[in-house]
Amino acid sequence: MNRYCLTVTCKSRRGIVAAVAGYLAENLCNITDSVQFDDPETGNFFMRVSFVSEGSYSLDEIEQGFSEKAKAFDMDFQFYDERKKMKVVIMVSRFGHCLNDLLYRWRIGALPIDIVAVISNHMEYQKVVVNHDIPFHRINVTKNNKKDAEAAQMRVIEETGAELVVLARYMQVLSDDMCRKMSGRIINIHHSFLPSFKGANPYKQAYERGVKLIGATAHYVTADLDEGPIIEQDIVRVTHAQSAEDYVSLGRDAEAQVLARAVHGHANHRIFLNGNKTVVFPASPGSYSSEKMG
Repeated sequence: MNRYCLTVTCKSRRGIVAAVAGYLAENLCNITDSVQFDDPETGNFFMRVSFVSEGSYSLDEIEQGFSEKAKAFDMDFQFYDERKKMKVVIMVSRFGHCLNDLLYRWRIGALPIDIVAVISNHMEYQKVVVNHDIPFHRINVTKNNKKDAEAAQMRVIEETGAELVVLARYMQVLSDDMCRKMSGRIINIHHSFLPSFKGANPYKQAYERGVKLIGATAHYVTADLDEGPIIEQDIVRVTHAQSAEDYVSLGRDAEAQVLARAVHGHANHRIFLNGNKTVVFPASPGSYSSEKMG
């Protein structure tokens, strides 16, 4: 049985849910998971529906028929085949905890992604990447070659057909042009001490100030550095008895988990941009068999 997903964004009005459900029923589709959100502040409506096709219609046929229904509500919509894994390029510098975590989750099938390449401005992780049979691209970045380096990165992204770029502690700032070109398709991870503790050794700075909560934030990348729409966050409580090294260890663990959850949500089409914010639909209890997450 073919499993599909439909995402819908439009202005809120009466009858949207009924129209979607009615169309799917008419075309021999059975809804297995449905969630929606009506934002009273913006007037925007968001909906995600998982369904199985019990008829002989192809996904293209279902999509073409839905186009007419969508016009009445001025919907932005997209259909997805849930069996198809999202192509992802990972970018990393010298901190490998997030990269290693993503590789492990990918290898055990906990993330519905296909890692098509890893890009780095250093060589530290070439061996571990190549050992996973994933292409590794070392692209050096300096003040003088930044434009050429980004052009090389974009060639990798375009040639692999990547739908998402994950900055797994990639420590170079992307240009405004690249951010605009890849809008909504680059996810970054960083500690949540910003803007209080910037620059080098933020965990040491936090330790010296007696911080009691360590956090991590995953967000979409925009031209405003570290200020894109937030996808996922988490915190870890620390005490006076822990060292600066403990802060670093706990922080890295939080970063890896938060980034993995953000990638998981994006790859399952559960994240919607809503201005400067996001709408994030959690996986329903009945869908964890197909959206398993370690």
